[in-house]
Amino acid sequence: MTANDFIQIGIYLVVLLLLIKPMGSYMAHVYADQPHRITRLGGGVERFIYRLCGVDAREDMGWKRYALAMLLFNVCGMLMVYLLQRVQQWLPLNPQHFPAVAPDLSINTAISFITNTNWQAYSGESSLSYLTQMMGLAVQNFMSAACGIAVAIAVIRGFVRKTTQLIGNFWVDLTRTTLYVLIPISFVLALLLVSQGVIQNFKSYVDVPVMQTTTYANPVTDAAGNPVKDASGNPVTKPAQLTSQTLPMGPTASQVGIKMLGTNGGGFFNANSAHPYENPTPFSNFLEMLAIFLIPGGLCITFGDMVDDRRQGWAILATMLVIFIPLTMGVTAAEQAGNPIMHGLMVDQHASALQPGGNMEGKETRFGIVASTLFTAITTGASCGAVNNMHDSLTSLGGLVPMWLIQLGEVVFGGVGSGLYGMLAFAVVAVFIAGLMVGRTPEYIGKKIEAHEMKMASLAVLIPCALVVICTAIAVLVPAGTAAVGNPGAHGFSEILYAVSSATNNNGSAFAGLSANVPFWNVLLGVCMFLSRYTLAIAMLALAGSLAAKKHVPESAGTLPTHTPLFVTLLASVVIIVGALTFLPALALGPIAEFLMSAH
Repeated sequence: MTANDFIQIGIYLVVLLLLIKPMGSYMAHVYADQPHRITRLGGGVERFIYRLCGVDAREDMGWKRYALAMLLFNVCGMLMVYLLQRVQQWLPLNPQHFPAVAPDLSINTAISFITNTNWQAYSGESSLSYLTQMMGLAVQNFMSAACGIAVAIAVIRGFVRKTTQLIGNFWVDLTRTTLYVLIPISFVLALLLVSQGVIQNFKSYVDVPVMQTTTYANPVTDAAGNPVKDASGNPVTKPAQLTSQTLPMGPTASQVGIKMLGTNGGGFFNANSAHPYENPTPFSNFLEMLAIFLIPGGLCITFGDMVDDRRQGWAILATMLVIFIPLTMGVTAAEQAGNPIMHGLMVDQHASALQPGGNMEGKETRFGIVASTLFTAITTGASCGAVNNMHDSLTSLGGLVPMWLIQLGEVVFGGVGSGLYGMLAFAVVAVFIAGLMVGRTPEYIGKKIEAHEMKMASLAVLIPCALVVICTAIAVLVPAGTAAVGNPGAHGFSEILYAVSSATNNNGSAFAGLSANVPFWNVLLGVCMFLSRYTLAIAMLALAGSLAAKKHVPESAGTLPTHTPLFVTLLASVVIIVGALTFLPALALGPIAEFLMSAH
């Protein structure tokens, strides 16, 4: 790594930590059970929304009703996104006259956006109208993020409340998250992005002449659009000249702002944040990286404030950083070291005054290696899925890092809400293990952890792991699964493993190289996204309901302090060991095997 690498990563972490504390405290006030000046400020709008929707804001819900409300809301959202895609050809704001999206792709996209995954098997600029992007995808960018935060707040209430069956009102949490957190911050972020050059308009696509005319071999097709082949079976082509290119337009900034803030990740354009209209400058790149970690990091402080012990929140945040920083260094070092195959060809890959050095394949020259690898670690750690470089072009060890960050369960910051409650599941497991070591009933935040809580936490930890392993096995055994692989051998296996890991853990980023827009992959990944998101959320709500019914237990000499460096080490170890034990065999068949072959 170069000095420039350390400086850029250091600046990012310092600015992030400066923003996290006020952000977390602000959210704690938003979700306080008592009236606060923040909620009084927007109280009129909030009460109007409740009256319009027939919601009784004073009503508290048990965990089952809270979970049912969340599920019903998301199923309705899924149907709306699906229908929008299927009838977009008859709706306005479709200047390119895009036809209806295929049924399997429509349901995959609908599930993807309600689950906050934003996996994209489609190309936005060539298949979705402005109306579908705005009313379907952008709306779900707000709603799916709000659902994740609402569940996290309900789980925190489980620790805070005592001897009650109630954990809050889903509709109130959903409304407050959208009204006080997501809309104002994403609005400001969108304006900042516009100032950097991110487009925001409703124009038709623009054809412009290219700077240099080029000649290429254009495939010949028959009347039905099928490629024509010669007697040897080779495609017939004819020379053609490229004299112009089409520039896509659209309301991009408004969608990019919430996609980053809500850790959604779905790009308005297929290239996502590698597209100059979504991420035009190094400053916009920095803003987008900050936005991804702002709420997941801030929720740690919110957790500490709500349980009335801020040290607990800092301990969770420290655990995330303990895992995140070394892995970020790892992917940066791997890319800065360059491609080992290129070393064998005597290509100079060392950083110097004339070149950045390292592996520049798949990276934007506007950002360079460290801004790309930092973005890679952030987006895969945070369940965002936006990319500013192609992960398929990372070196074998560089590609291993984002894949493993996803497989750790998206708890190293993780998605908005889901990252915190996923880490709290690991914390419950950690205190249980510590309790076994000293022979005492484990406690966490003043609540005894007994059999029911351990069952729910174990389900939350193990279900995503099991889904990844099982669905990867299915994909490599079924011809329809392997037919979509762009590269044979170990790298092709990595493409499959990454796709399933990304969908199951609601990340959404793609390794690329996998032609996933076929019925098999659309159905398989849709099932992964749906099951993982909601089984995990329901298990954590059940955990919250059980904890809320318990009394607070005063600290004693046998209580394990959960705000100390010892607990941070224990919690980080549990996260890493679960991730390593579950996925090391699969990683050995993919990126590790590829590294050994390239080194040889």
